[in-house]
Amino acid sequence: MLRLIFSLSALAAGLVSSSAFAAPSVDGAQSARPAERGALVLAQEGNIDIYYDARGNRVLVDADTGKVIAIQPPGSRLDRRALRRQMRMQELGRAPAEDDDRYYLDNPEDMARFRRRQLEENGRVIPPPVDEYDPNGDNSVDAYPPAPNNDDGYATTYPEAPNTIKRQPLNEASIDPEQPGQGEVLQTNPDASLPPNTGGKATIDPSLSLGVRQDVAALQVLLDRGGASPGVIDGRFGSNVDKALAAYNEINGTNLKSTDAVGIQAALAQSGGDAFASYTITPEDVAGHYVASIPEDYSQKARLDCMCYTSVTEALGERFHMDETYLKSINKGVDFNRPGTMIKVANFGKLVSTPVARIVADKTKKEVYAYDAGGKLVAAYPATIGSADTPSPTGIHAVSRIALDPNYTYNPNINFKQGQNDKILTVPPGPNGPVGSVWIALDKPTYGIHGTPEPSKIGKTESHGCVRLTNWDARELAKLVSPGVTVEFVGGPTIADVGGTSTDEFTQQ
Repeated sequence: MLRLIFSLSALAAGLVSSSAFAAPSVDGAQSARPAERGALVLAQEGNIDIYYDARGNRVLVDADTGKVIAIQPPGSRLDRRALRRQMRMQELGRAPAEDDDRYYLDNPEDMARFRRRQLEENGRVIPPPVDEYDPNGDNSVDAYPPAPNNDDGYATTYPEAPNTIKRQPLNEASIDPEQPGQGEVLQTNPDASLPPNTGGKATIDPSLSLGVRQDVAALQVLLDRGGASPGVIDGRFGSNVDKALAAYNEINGTNLKSTDAVGIQAALAQSGGDAFASYTITPEDVAGHYVASIPEDYSQKARLDCMCYTSVTEALGERFHMDETYLKSINKGVDFNRPGTMIKVANFGKLVSTPVARIVADKTKKEVYAYDAGGKLVAAYPATIGSADTPSPTGIHAVSRIALDPNYTYNPNINFKQGQNDKILTVPPGPNGPVGSVWIALDKPTYGIHGTPEPSKIGKTESHGCVRLTNWDARELAKLVSPGVTVEFVGGPTIADVGGTSTDEFTQQ
């Protein structure tokens, strides 16, 4: 009996000791698994708090110890859902397979990754989006930047924000809109106070194309008001502006310079106000009498009813002495074909009204000067005067007749030969005709002063021997002269130098 009791006691003791030794080995194996996989080791049953710092980083903090576990930069794809999945794997005691990449249909980033993975499997390597780039890691789901090495938690010192640059308002010249009259140019008050002092610096309108300046356009308007035409008002410096400024100073007895912004503004205020005004497009402007286009061939020109304008902008450009492109550029987004539309136009003022007794056509300067009976200069116009092959006359001649809106007779036996046209043709009248809308005939046959269908080329191209002005300048001069007014040609080559005659032939309709 004693032997049986002793055997049972020894067996019970052995069972207790074996269970005691086995328990630590199991715990040790389980605790070693996370370390072997390189997963996060969370204290106190994995209780964590998540914070966001000023940089947008996600900070994982042990809720019990207060220690920073990891930092997740903005744009990292390791989100709260991925963290829960990893913790669940730890609880189940297994590591996720290498290719166990799960995607959630409600997560745009997951679907983007899934799409990239499909493309990569098909042999197309698509780099990750820029906003997912992680400068502190390898841009993978398991990548974390290292935690701070201090024991005081996450650092809270950041670089100062850069200085903010404040946009300063542009001090641009503008025209205060007034209530427009139907089809009328709104004149500003001549007695208005002068603009603020700009220190002599020019004001540039940035809305215009390169090389076009608002202050230059204002100067051109002033010169036009003073009787010294700059040609087209286009906001560009050039020889026409230089010649007009010199003539303006002679006509008005001033010494104005193109760089004197204050003086220009003062002269504008005294001569009619702002350089630009508002104009309301009328139904008559839109209806007009327009043609689709002007052909180059003279035989086709002769078949048209008129050499009319081709658009509302072309017509308005000539009416207000403006380059058509410049008119469009200062009225961007405007529908010129809608009556009632208000646009910005040059306020060029009144035309010259002093009768002209003598005209000088300077072939070297490419300028026409008009003088009154007392010999005073009253008007000046940029001009295209002949060419080296077909020069204009020399000496003194006289105006013989004046015609507005003339037709044009093309005679290949006298004129140049254009294309295959070998017959006499009559081109109908109109501003786009070969001689424009004005013909001032001289006493020398086939020569005269006339307009042009291309006002922007005045003073920059050549003519067939005659004196070519813009249509509006030619019309102004036509109203100032009468038959018998002398026209003196000075400078440049003469007909005697090369021989020949003018090729600008005119026949009044």
